[in-house]
Amino acid sequence: MSENKPEKKDPLKIHREGTALSDSGKYEEAIDKFLEASKLYMEVGNIFDTSYMLFKAAECSFLLKDYEVAIERFLKAADLSFEKGYDRFGLGALEYARDCYKAAGKKGDKKVAELQKKIEELKEKLSKM
Repeated sequence: MSENKPEKKDPLKIHREGTALSDSGKYEEAIDKFLEASKLYMEVGNIFDTSYMLFKAAECSFLLKDYEVAIERFLKAADLSFEKGYDRFGLGALEYARDCYKAAGKKGDKKVAELQKKIEELKEKLSKM
């Protein structure tokens, strides 16, 4: 007797599909896969890959010139990284968020200055480790 269980989705498979789509320039489709994989990784408590998938979705948003969404995803990836002590990865996400602000024409924005200060503080902290 077979049970009709819903098929369990594999975050790694979806992650790879997203990467393949991104590599072939299909950024919108890749974003969907990266966000789905991120959600699945979060469900199993894999915070690093959750953060990484958000980062990859943000990269695709950046490439599509959707800077506001990219900023939001880079900052969320950074926050998750810092929660678990992945400071170097979080630093990279903050730098990309700063670059998104600049690409969006917000170089003089207060948020850019705040991000830059935080980036410099993190670099200083990490250089002492």
